[in-house]
This record gives sequence, structure tokens and C-alpha cells, in this order.
Amino acid sequence: MRTTFDQATVRLYHLDSRPEGDGAQTLLYGPLSEAMRVAAEQPEEVQEGLFIATDNDVVAYLDLLEG
Repeated sequence: MRTTFDQATVRLYHLDSRPEGDGAQTLLYGPLSEAMRVAAEQPEEVQEGLFIATDNDVVAYLDLLEG
């Protein structure tokens, strides 16, 4: 992910890739710091499908945690 800041507006969404899944479901539009908090509160199985999108990049939540 390109450099960003805690208050950058991002989209936190869950991508359900199962054939019977719902596709992408937005959980939050808001500051990166809030998106990280909301993502951390999700169950592990949901965290596996979380992505954070800025205006110029998308990264999997778990990849972002690994740094």
C-alpha cells in the first residue's frame, strides 16, 4: 500500500468469494484509523476476506497487519 495517514478516507469491505457468497459488502467509509478498529473487531473468518481501499490502492487487511 502506498503511504497514507490515519485520517485518510478509506473503504473497508468484506469480499465473500464463495460461489454462493454476497460479493463485496462495505463495512465502513471513513478514516483509516476507524477502519482498522472495526476490522480488528471482526471474527477471524471475516478478517480473512477484509480489504481496505484508498483512492489509489487496495490491500488485504491481514497483509496490512503483517507489514
